[in-house]
Amino acid sequence: MKVSILAALAGIALAVHQTMIWFYAPIAQSGPVQKIFYMHLPCSWWALVSFFVVFASSILYLFTRKAAYDRVAGGAAELGVLLATLTLISGSTWARAEWGHWWLWDPKLTTALIMWYVYAGYLVLRNTPMGRDRKALVCAVLGIVAFLDVPLVFFAAKLWGSAHPDGLARQGSGMEARMWHTVFAGLFAFGLLWGAMLMARIRQLGQQARLEAMLVWDEE
Repeated sequence: MKVSILAALAGIALAVHQTMIWFYAPIAQSGPVQKIFYMHLPCSWWALVSFFVVFASSILYLFTRKAAYDRVAGGAAELGVLLATLTLISGSTWARAEWGHWWLWDPKLTTALIMWYVYAGYLVLRNTPMGRDRKALVCAVLGIVAFLDVPLVFFAAKLWGSAHPDGLARQGSGMEARMWHTVFAGLFAFGLLWGAMLMARIRQLGQQARLEAMLVWDEE
């Protein structure tokens, strides 16, 4: 599918999602601030998906040494850090209104912050001057090791307890059907946006690699 078509579908889906947030989903007991949840959750989910793509692409690079997998890992890592940043910001804003604190050092939040730092470091490494093949190899190893923290973020509430409900507890949280409809619409809309942005970034990195190869050839 072309990036332009996917981006257009994402725009439509995001508009529908915003309409559902403000005119379809009922206001929760905590008030309008709960609407942040409908943006916070999709950002969090697709950030974790991004880091899984980094993990899988890194493994494939180590087995095949194809530069395309390195570019997929790089693009996914950038998206993951962006979405994780939005997750932390929206979560802190929501927590300030709900709990009276911008931040709590509970297991889920702490592991999420560690995850953000690890993948931010991964992006710094990708921009470090180094031979192309060597950098791709080092990034692939780090992309695999860094993923160790992702399951901890996902299961932190179940393993150690948290101010966040775990996945099963959320199923019995008393959310109305229209709230769930809005949640799934958000996951779908953000998924389309994620796919469009990832495809565009991978193509951009591919063009950059071809340009760099041409410049090296000219210098020789």
